[in-house]
Amino acid sequence: MVDTQLKGMGRTEIIDKAVLDAMLKVPRHLFVPEAVRNLAYRDAPVPVGYGQTISQPYIVALMTQALELKPGMKVLEIGTGSGYQAAIAAEVTPLVFTVEIIRPLYESAGSRLKNLGYLTVRTLEGDGYYGWPEFAPFDRIIVTCAALHVPPTLFDQLAPGGKMVIPVGGNFETQRLLLITKDENGGRRSETLSLVRFVPLIREIPRNR
Repeated sequence: MVDTQLKGMGRTEIIDKAVLDAMLKVPRHLFVPEAVRNLAYRDAPVPVGYGQTISQPYIVALMTQALELKPGMKVLEIGTGSGYQAAIAAEVTPLVFTVEIIRPLYESAGSRLKNLGYLTVRTLEGDGYYGWPEFAPFDRIIVTCAALHVPPTLFDQLAPGGKMVIPVGGNFETQRLLLITKDENGGRRSETLSLVRFVPLIREIPRNR
């Protein structure tokens, strides 16, 4: 997977050694349902249940490389899913916080991460649009589901000098994978990394009062 998918093929090459080492170390097949484990290392997303997917290996690597993770950085992930992206990030820095709105995925990912030894990853069941303000600010934020816009709540939780990677666009259209940089004065700069197709950011349905 690392040799054939991440090191060329006419795409942005993955050259960050920490990312390559993480992709080699994390057992991707243990993050997908047993029935589709034969698909775990293919160059495509794989369903993990509840209408969600584990992103294709190249996109996981591209997003992680764009963040320029360093040991000791505090990372917020929106959309835990199977827990694979959180595990990749945790290979670089132990300070990973991840939010998942679908309870069965939240529960299974939390158990999986602990069983595989990622004991420092903190998981939260909730609406990722609002981030995790209790532990803000974050040096890096990675969003693994497509939003219609960059949530201002997440940008507010990004530390000055921080970076966020997020797919932006509608559910039935090609989305833009954006790298958002927050300068020391709170200003924002955006760069398109790639065109992608992600599952949508799921929101909580407000209860009638």
